[in-house]
Amino acid sequence: MRVYETFLLHIAFVYVLFGYLYIEIQAVQSARLDCKYEATRCPKPNEAVVAFSMSLLGLPAAKIDESGAEWTMHEIAQQPDTWLKTEKMMARDASAMRTFLEPLCSRKGLQIVLTGAGTSACIGECLAPALTRRFDLPVHAISTTDLVAAPDSWLGSSSPLLLVSFARSGNSPESVAALNVAEQITPDCHHLIITCNRDGELYRRGLEMGNAHVVLLPEETNDRGFAMTSSFSSMLLSGAIAFESLAPQAAATLGRWTNQILADSLVFSRLEALKFERIVYLGNSELKGLAREAALKMLELTDGMVVATCDTALGFRHGPKTFLNAKTLVVMFLSNNTYTRAYEIDLLRELRDDGIAARVLALTAEPLAVASLDEICIAGAAEAADIDLCFPYAVFAQSLALRQSLALGLRPDAPNASGVVNRVVQGVSVYPWGKQP
Repeated sequence: MRVYETFLLHIAFVYVLFGYLYIEIQAVQSARLDCKYEATRCPKPNEAVVAFSMSLLGLPAAKIDESGAEWTMHEIAQQPDTWLKTEKMMARDASAMRTFLEPLCSRKGLQIVLTGAGTSACIGECLAPALTRRFDLPVHAISTTDLVAAPDSWLGSSSPLLLVSFARSGNSPESVAALNVAEQITPDCHHLIITCNRDGELYRRGLEMGNAHVVLLPEETNDRGFAMTSSFSSMLLSGAIAFESLAPQAAATLGRWTNQILADSLVFSRLEALKFERIVYLGNSELKGLAREAALKMLELTDGMVVATCDTALGFRHGPKTFLNAKTLVVMFLSNNTYTRAYEIDLLRELRDDGIAARVLALTAEPLAVASLDEICIAGAAEAADIDLCFPYAVFAQSLALRQSLALGLRPDAPNASGVVNRVVQGVSVYPWGKQP
């Protein structure tokens, strides 16, 4: 009897073993299929692109490969190319875009709200001043986080509304929630959705709506790195093109200006050598929104180890100037608007004369009256609109944040060591909207 029981136990063991092996084989095959799919959908940066990136930012190959910077590096360096692709894609969509926008923009009382969360909200802040000048209409940049938290503070008017939503993934909880609550409390609501992810909930939701026009940007713009880089600039570009706030075929010119920034690796090396612990970005109008995005990029990629803030030239004196100390880098995004620039130059001189900050760097499209090493001048951009300057200035800020991330020993593709901050926001509960008694 005992022999029989032992035989049965052996049979059971063999059965379990084969079952386990079968499951493992299926898992490996599934993983291979997933990898094959991801390789097709998300091709890794090729050696030529990585080498090009190294040349532009002056980073050795070992530092990229070993420090987890591959995606972020690639996505910063690829932007001039993704802008060309985005511009071509927008040209193919131009007729449908005009058919959607022209009747809306001619309607009396139309309000335009530009929305998104985090970096996507900064796109609206960059665009709003340009669109306000372009149209005789109220244009507001209001984040999805504000719209969702207090809808009746921003929405609900009987006037027609065009809600322009920007989203890299389209899967942030607030993205669809903002769209839904606008539909719920604004009777005459229309949507322009600009996103980078065909698998996103916002994209799918937009396709189902009869009062929406959806723009899906090229796959390369759906950044795999933690921080939004090419997704930010490409959505900004598409928004500016949609509302005709950029000159036709501007992408090539923007790329040339940007390559001037990227080619000056010596500037980044000098700034990195400062070992600054704080940074403040200053800008006005369109460049105010960019200053906020630049500060956010530094916070994200340095995991908060570099404290970053932003302000305007006139606003900075009203308290925020106390932020400055000997470990602070100041970066000023100078405007091409002559009137605005006068206020900025006054503050630039003042900050340099004060001698408190470690460095006061100016990005400009026109040479300053007194040449300085603390000046990055973009040749050929003296006649550019400030919305145009957002593109090369943004790439500077992204590149500087990347360099600081690496200098601090972080992994830029996933800089948050604790894991509590994610590429797509998690942990947000969305509550049903209803008037409270």
